[in-house]
Amino acid sequence: MKGLKSLLAAGLTTLTLSLPVSAAQAPVHFADLNWESGSLITEVLRFIVEKGYDLPTDTLPGTTITLETALAKNDIQVIGEEWAGRSPVWVKAQAEGKVTGLGDIVKGATEGWWVPEYVVKGDPAKGLKPLAPDLKSVQDLARYKDVFKDPESPGKGRFLNSPIGWTSEVVNKQKLKAYGLDDSYVNFRSGSGAALDAEIASSIRRGKPVLFYYWSPTPLMGRYKLIQLEEPPFDADAWKTLTDADNPNPKPTRSLASKLSIGVSTPFQQEHPHIAEFFEKVEFPIEPLNKALATMSERHTPPREVAQAFLKEHPQVWKAWLTDDVAQKVEASLK
Repeated sequence: MKGLKSLLAAGLTTLTLSLPVSAAQAPVHFADLNWESGSLITEVLRFIVEKGYDLPTDTLPGTTITLETALAKNDIQVIGEEWAGRSPVWVKAQAEGKVTGLGDIVKGATEGWWVPEYVVKGDPAKGLKPLAPDLKSVQDLARYKDVFKDPESPGKGRFLNSPIGWTSEVVNKQKLKAYGLDDSYVNFRSGSGAALDAEIASSIRRGKPVLFYYWSPTPLMGRYKLIQLEEPPFDADAWKTLTDADNPNPKPTRSLASKLSIGVSTPFQQEHPHIAEFFEKVEFPIEPLNKALATMSERHTPPREVAQAFLKEHPQVWKAWLTDDVAQKVEASLK
C-alpha cells in the first residue's frame, strides 16, 4: 500500500511538472527594438504582461526585417512598436495571415527628411546666418550640396540615413535615387539609432548644417527647432518602388502615412486573446511619452526603469487599457 501511494504521488508530481508549470514558464518573446520609443514601449508592455497576466517575458535582438521574419514564424511573439505596412516582409506575412498589427499606439507619429531651422532662417542670437534660405523641399537639395558637405567626399553633400537593417534605410536609399540626389549626396549610415542621434546632436550644438532622416515620437524632435523638407504627395505605386531595395528605377513620393501598432504573431493572438484585447486598447499620449523619452535619453536611464516610472506617474493612461483585476495586479506590483 505504501508503495502504491508513493507511486501515485510520484505520478501526480510528474503530471503537475510536465503540463501546467512547463506551459506557464514558456516566456513571451518580445522584439528587442534598438530605438528609444520602441524600447520604452516594449518595456511598458512587458511589465504589464508579466505582472498583470503572470507570464514571463524576454527579448530577442535583430534588425527590423529579421524581427518581422521571426514574428511571421512565431519565433518571437510581439513587436512593441511596429510601423505596420511599411516593409515587404510585413505586408507578405500579414496577407498570409501570419501576423497582425493591433491598436494605434501613438497618434501623430511622422517621419521624413529634416534640417535645423537655423540652416534656413539663421539664428542671430548665435551669430548664425542662413546658409540655405530658399531650401523648402527635397527638390532644392541638389543646389545645396556644398552646404551639407561630406568631410570625406569633397564635392558631395552628406545625408544621414537610418542604420542598416531598418526598413527606413532602404526607403531613404531609394529616395536618394528617386530625387536624383544619389550622385550629389553620400548615403551615410550610422551604426545604431544612438549613433544617429549623437551625430545630429553634435552638429546642432556646434551650429553646423546637417541633413538627416528622422521620425517621431522621439526626444530629439522636441529638443531642437527643425524644419521638415517637403516631398511629393504620397503615391502607393511609387511607395512600392521605395520599399524594394532591388528596384532599379524608384519613383518619388513621401512615405506612407505612419500608423504605429503592436505587431503580434497569429498563434500568440489565438492563444492569448485577453492580451490581444489589451494590446488593441494601447495608446500613448504623445506629450508624456516624449517627456519620458527625453528623461531616458538625457539621463541614460535604462528603459525598464523609465517604463516603471511612466506607469507610476500615468495610471490614468494604462488603466484604460486593462480590466480592473489586471490593473489592480499591475498597480500592486508598482508599490
